[in-house]
Amino acid sequence: MLELRELTLQSILIRVILAFFLGGLVGLERGMKNRPAGLRTYMLVCLGSCIVMITNQYVVTVFETGDPVRMAAQVISGIGFLGAGTIIVTRRNQIKGLTTAAGLWAAACIGLTIGIGFYELALIGGLTIFVVLTILHEMDSRMRQKTRLVEVYVELSSGAKLGTFVFYARENNIELSNLQLENDNAPDNTTAFIVTMRCPRHQHREEILHKLRTLKEISYIEEL
Repeated sequence: MLELRELTLQSILIRVILAFFLGGLVGLERGMKNRPAGLRTYMLVCLGSCIVMITNQYVVTVFETGDPVRMAAQVISGIGFLGAGTIIVTRRNQIKGLTTAAGLWAAACIGLTIGIGFYELALIGGLTIFVVLTILHEMDSRMRQKTRLVEVYVELSSGAKLGTFVFYARENNIELSNLQLENDNAPDNTTAFIVTMRCPRHQHREEILHKLRTLKEISYIEEL
C-alpha cells in the first residue's frame, strides 16, 4: 500500500480514476436535479484538485523545494469564487445554490485528499457526502414540512390593506414576524411583503397556506 502513496505512474492513474469516480458520484445527485453545477462540473472540480495536489507532491519530491500543501491552500480559497457563482438571491430574497456551492467545495476537498494519496479518507468522505446529498435530502424535506415556521411572499389585491392580513392572522392565532415590504416587485396599486408566520400547534402549515390562498384580499402568495 505504501507504493500507492508514492508518486508513480500506477499511483497517478489510480488517483485520477478515483477522483473521476468520486467527483461524478457527488455530482450525480446534483445533475439529476438539474442544478447549474452538475455531473461534469463536479468531476472537473475533483479532478482539477487532484491534479493540483499531485503536481504539488511532484514539485516537492523532484525538486526538493516548496511547501507540500501550498497549492492545496490556493485551491481551498479559490474554489470559493466558483461556489459563489452558483449562489443567487432571487427578487423575493430567496437564497438558492448554497447546497451546490458547498458540494463543489467538498468535491475539491475530496480531490485534494485523493491527490495526496489519502485513499481511505477520500472514499469514506466521498461516500458520506453522497449520503448527505441524497438520503438526508429527504429527511431535510420532512423536517421542513413539520416545522411551524414558514416564510411567505404575499401580494394583496388592489385596494386591500395590510391591516386586513394582520387581522386575519391574529384571528387564527398566527404569529407574524420579520415583515418586510416589497412594493418595488409588486404590480401597481398593490401591496407586497415578505413575512415569517408561526402556525398554531393544532393546524398544519399547508392548511394555513390553503386558507390564505382563498382570501379575496390576497392575489398571490408563495412559500419561500
